[in-house]
Amino acid sequence: MTGAPTGEYAVRGDYHREPSPDWEFYPTYLAKLAYVRGYLTSLPPGTRVLDAGCGEGVLVEEFRDRLAIEGLDPNYSSASVTRGSLLALPYAAASFERATCLDVLEHLTFKDQPKAIGELFRVIRPGGELLVSIPNLAHLQSRVHFLLQGRLIHTASLEKHPGDRPVVEYLDMARRAGFRLVERRGIFPTVPILTRWIRKSPARLLPLHRALTRLLPVPGWCFLNLLRFKRP
Repeated sequence: MTGAPTGEYAVRGDYHREPSPDWEFYPTYLAKLAYVRGYLTSLPPGTRVLDAGCGEGVLVEEFRDRLAIEGLDPNYSSASVTRGSLLALPYAAASFERATCLDVLEHLTFKDQPKAIGELFRVIRPGGELLVSIPNLAHLQSRVHFLLQGRLIHTASLEKHPGDRPVVEYLDMARRAGFRLVERRGIFPTVPILTRWIRKSPARLLPLHRALTRLLPVPGWCFLNLLRFKRP
C-alpha cells in the first residue's frame, strides 16, 4: 500500500527527522535513539532487521547500507517504508534475525496488542531478538498521583495511546507470546516537580534529564522502558 501519510504524519509531517527542541519528550526521544543506535550498530553487518511501526523510516535510512533492514508502518510509505499492518505482517515466518518496535504498541488497542506481539514473534527467527520501547503508565509521578488522587497519569491522551498500560503488563504479554526478557532499561524517572520543569524547558534542562536517568535508573519509575526480548 502507498499513498499520502495518515495519522500524526498527516498533521505533523516528518517530525521525527528534526524533532523540535521544544517538544516535551525531546530529551527522552534523544536518549531512546542513542540506545537504539548503539544496539543496531552492534549487530553484524547484513543482519536482517524489521523496524515495525518505523514512521518515516529514519533508522531504516540510517542503517540500510550496513544492515538488511526493512521498515513497515500503517500510516506512512516511501522508498524506505512499506505501508502495512502490524496485526498481519506481510512477511513469512522466521524472516528476520532482529526486530524493533519503538513507541508503537501503546497506539494499539488492548485487544490488538497481543496480536501485534504474536506477529512479531512469528516473523523473528528462533534465537532472534525483539527490541521494544514503550511508555510506562506506572511511572514514578503517576504512582504518586495515584496515591494522592486515586488515578494514574496517562502517558498521552487515550485517543493517541488507547493501549496505555504499566510496563509489567507488556512483559507478561510478551512472555505469553513466547518471548524471554533479556534486558530491561528505564529512561527518565519522573520525579515530581523536576518532571514538570523538564517538560517546560526540555532542551535547556536536557542535562538534568540525563542526570536523573543516570542516578535513578529504576525501570518501574521511568517514563519510557526499553525491553529486549529473545525468541527461544
